[in-house]
Amino acid sequence: MLTVVHHDDTRTSFKDVRYELHRDGIRIWSDEGEHVVTDILMTQAYRRREATH
Repeated sequence: MLTVVHHDDTRTSFKDVRYELHRDGIRIWSDEGEHVVTDILMTQAYRRREATH
């Protein structure tokens, strides 16, 4: 799960993505295609793993 916090404090969340942070923004690849976001205040990324016994 990747959450992008924008400069106006709105948030956009993505699931099952690959991403690259750049000096001028972030490039995200998801099932819906490629997204380029330039108005980033902060990002949060979480990786879920299956429980082991």
